[in-house]
Amino acid sequence: MYQNTSITDKTYKKLAIQVSLNGLSFAVFDTILNKPLALKTISMGKVNVLSRIEDLFAEAFQNHPELKAGYDEIVIVHSNNLSTFVPTALFDEEYLGSYLQFNTKVFETDFFAFDELPTYEMNNVYIPYVNMNNYFIDQFGTFDYKHSHTILVQRLLELSKNNDERKMFVHVSDSHFEIVVAQNQQLLLFNTFDYKTPEDFIYYILFTAEQLQLNPEYFPLALLGKIAENDALYEVVYQYVRHVSLMDVSHLINPFTEAENREHFILLHS
Repeated sequence: MYQNTSITDKTYKKLAIQVSLNGLSFAVFDTILNKPLALKTISMGKVNVLSRIEDLFAEAFQNHPELKAGYDEIVIVHSNNLSTFVPTALFDEEYLGSYLQFNTKVFETDFFAFDELPTYEMNNVYIPYVNMNNYFIDQFGTFDYKHSHTILVQRLLELSKNNDERKMFVHVSDSHFEIVVAQNQQLLLFNTFDYKTPEDFIYYILFTAEQLQLNPEYFPLALLGKIAENDALYEVVYQYVRHVSLMDVSHLINPFTEAENREHFILLHS
């Protein structure tokens, strides 16, 4: 964890940076009030995984002084689809790569990491962006890092407490989305899908519902991430799923809009 050496140097601020191959978003938090103060998105288009991160991020750090301010805590959130959840009973730290080989191409040179979710007796095994971590080591020295799916699933499971109804959550990004099905803090399903059209989007949602024997006439579906009521994605879901809504984010007390809180749900819970 990134910490200053003396209590007199403490800033009582935390920086969270969410990184993907499309760019980065960051939020600054007041750690005393446990409240976000600033939120920014820096788009870089589709980035080649072999691109020089130094070149891509240098401009962002130059243009956004918040990234170079002093913080008591820094967390990097890795966003990719190179992750899988493993029950604690089946987990062995010596074989991280073996868990991922069923849903992604794994190479001997890959570096594996995992986030623990002890409350839910599982771990999220994933491949972080090592070149990005190396860049942040140069910038910050030390920091914590975790996977975006860990934050998403953990928070949605918390929100499902004392609700015995099976509920589907769909977290939307520009070219992919995650489906989480939860029932009273139990993770029934997690998966991520790439999509190009609204038809792709609704196909995977209905296919997942069918696998879990969820009737589109009855099961509740909450949409979050980059989606709004007038979107083509929302409209196509509305045609096929009776109980669909944008996720209620009223529990997030901050200066941002509902749309921003929904789109940056993961970052704001990091």
